[in-house]
Amino acid sequence: MKKGIIFDMDGTLWDSSENVAASWTEKIRELGLDIPDITKSDVMGVMGLTMDRIADILFSGFSKEERMELLDQCCIHENDYLREHGGELYPELEKTLTRLGEHYGLYIVSNCQKGYIEAFLEHYGFDRYFADIECYGNNLMEKGDNIALLAKRNGLDKAWYVGDIQGDYDATMKAGLDFIHSAYGFGNIKQTVPELQQFSDLPELMEKLDIQ
Repeated sequence: MKKGIIFDMDGTLWDSSENVAASWTEKIRELGLDIPDITKSDVMGVMGLTMDRIADILFSGFSKEERMELLDQCCIHENDYLREHGGELYPELEKTLTRLGEHYGLYIVSNCQKGYIEAFLEHYGFDRYFADIECYGNNLMEKGDNIALLAKRNGLDKAWYVGDIQGDYDATMKAGLDFIHSAYGFGNIKQTVPELQQFSDLPELMEKLDIQ
C-alpha cells in the first residue's frame, strides 16, 4: 500500500506573511501606486484563498483587469523575494520531514500562485523531501480537485492532508482523504479532527492514525 502525507503551505510548513507583505509593498512603491503598504496582518487575513480572491480583497479599488495585472506583478516579485529571503519555518521542520519521509511519500498542494512552492523548496533545498507538488496557479483548479489530482497522479492508496484553515478541511473532504489540523497555524476547524499543536508532533500522531 502506497501512503502519503500532503501538506498545505502557509500556516502548516511556514509563515511567509511578513516577507510576502514586504515584497508586495516593495512592488507597489516601485510602480508608484498611491495605495497603503501591504501589512503582515493583511496577508494573514487572506492566507489560503485563491489568488483571484486575494486580488479582490487587497486591490478592491481597481478594476478586475487592473487587479489581476497588479496581482501578477506582485506575485512574480514575491516569488523572487522569497527565493532569496525565505520565510519563517515552523520549529524542527526539516528534522520532522526526514523522519516522515522514511515511511511516507511527502507532497504539497496549495492555493498559491505558480512558482511559490518552488521558491520555498529552492531557498531551503527541500526538493529532496517532496515527491510532487501542485497549486492553483498551475491549473486554476480548486484545492480539493488538486488534492485528488495529486493523490491519483502518484498512485496513493492512503493519504492524509495537513492544513490549518476550514477551507483546507473542506477541500480534503471533497478529495476523499483524511485530514489533520495544524492548530498552530492561521485558522480553526469546526469539526473534531486529529490536531497538531506543533509540526514536530506529526510522526507520533501518524503512529496513532496509521494503524493499518
